[in-house]
Amino acid sequence: MTKMTTKIFIDGTFYEKSEAKISVYDHGLLYGDGIYEGLRCYSGYVFQMKEHLYRLKRSANSLRMELPYSLEEIGEYILETLRINEFQNAYIRLLVTRGVGNIGPDPKTCKNTSLIIIVEDLPNVHGESVKETGLSLVIASTRRDAVDATSHEIKSLNYLNSVVARMEANEYGADDAILLDPRGFISESTICNVFMIDKDKLVTPSPSNGILQGVTRQIIIDIAQELNIEVEQRDITPFQLINADEVFLTGTHAEIVGVTRINNIEISKGNIGELTRKFIHKFQERTIDVTYSTPVYKNSNMVR
Repeated sequence: MTKMTTKIFIDGTFYEKSEAKISVYDHGLLYGDGIYEGLRCYSGYVFQMKEHLYRLKRSANSLRMELPYSLEEIGEYILETLRINEFQNAYIRLLVTRGVGNIGPDPKTCKNTSLIIIVEDLPNVHGESVKETGLSLVIASTRRDAVDATSHEIKSLNYLNSVVARMEANEYGADDAILLDPRGFISESTICNVFMIDKDKLVTPSPSNGILQGVTRQIIIDIAQELNIEVEQRDITPFQLINADEVFLTGTHAEIVGVTRINNIEISKGNIGELTRKFIHKFQERTIDVTYSTPVYKNSNMVR
């Protein structure tokens, strides 16, 4: 039996993976002028789809970018892309580019934005083994841009800041990098939000530290409140992070992953912490709770 090739959605049409292309004049390619969302489908249900689409709308708003379809239509196209690829579990990459325009950064030359949807059966972005071993991180010399520069509150296609930091992590033999904000406080990793446990208190950087306000980040904050764990969003120094009781990262593609080393210094005695494991468990419970998800197939009777 021949394995079905992945089909990619581009502006209302499905293409074979090898045939899915955009114009070399698309400003998303030329200037990183576009936005995206990463979503996950678990057992035939798209997790937190409304929250991701709402953030997509906010990113578009900030860039004065008109979405090519309504949020309801985009949501249906996501479900259709999963159905046509027959995926029950998938990572979903949703992109909106500024579209085709002239050479030069002026977006006025781009007449129509473009919508692309990619679905892949991808594992955790850091690999499956880190669920037990945890991550080793390095604090990179590359800084997150200031909030009045290229704001990382916009989930944009411009990821060069993270790419350079990840190259630095590779050179040090670490799994990933943590970036500081322009003032020297902890911002986020190349693709994830950062949390630490400090004396039974959950602490995470605030939007003023140049972070993306992650959907998974908000879930962890909600779970902490349910567990009666105090949450603080504030400045964190590198010293405080390295000396925290526990550290973990959150993101749609990464889910929840414990950190066991930073700058080659052990965190939580080199183990994934007890509270981190509790958050992982509570998060996994949510991913199989239909309350937080949208079914790929209408009137789905799938047992979760």
